[in-house]
Amino acid sequence: MGIKALTFDTGGTILDWHGGISRALAAAGAKRGLAADWPAVTNDYRRRSLQGIVGQVNPGFNFDDVHRRVLDEVIADHQLDALTAEDRDAIWRTWHALDAWPDFPAALARLRKKYVVASFTLLTTSLVIDVSKRNGIDWDAIISCEMIGVYKTRPEAYRTAAKWLQLDPAEILMVACHNFDLNAALDCGYQTAFVKRPAEWGPGGPPDPVPNPAHTLVADDFPELAARLGA
Repeated sequence: MGIKALTFDTGGTILDWHGGISRALAAAGAKRGLAADWPAVTNDYRRRSLQGIVGQVNPGFNFDDVHRRVLDEVIADHQLDALTAEDRDAIWRTWHALDAWPDFPAALARLRKKYVVASFTLLTTSLVIDVSKRNGIDWDAIISCEMIGVYKTRPEAYRTAAKWLQLDPAEILMVACHNFDLNAALDCGYQTAFVKRPAEWGPGGPPDPVPNPAHTLVADDFPELAARLGA
């Protein structure tokens, strides 16, 4: 396959954002006597946040800023206004303290022995540093779209990541659990691996569960990906 590096989508592919944020919302709601469908609120929060950052070019904000702004919008629209400024800050800060999927850190360590491994993400540099330290994840590089100034899924983001790694796009395997990122990488000449994360969006399952057959690899989990790549 000629792969020299793996670039990993990080927000949903590596991190259990749904579990972490839904627990934070539920805990804050319990303090204020609020009842809600917390998984649904969490997914609405995630959808709106992605809409606010995907495809941006030189915005005057980053993904942390979007998470904070959208949180207020979601709280208002779901009639959760009893959540205080302190509650909202605690929910927002949870993004920097998310758990990785349990099968990822050990598999990444295996892969890193054979390949360059990089987080290639919409998330802020600071967030990836914090969650990587929390979960014992060692990257060779963090490439945040915040650094590039152009956000996935715009082609310039993928081209710049390849340029910074000094590799041809065909020598890079983009790894994600959803097609929209992988399809854009394919269009830029990357190889692609779809790793299934059936719990990413909580009990209802992911909105995009069926891999594009054009992907280079499809794996049920990260140990399988490592094994398929000879790591």
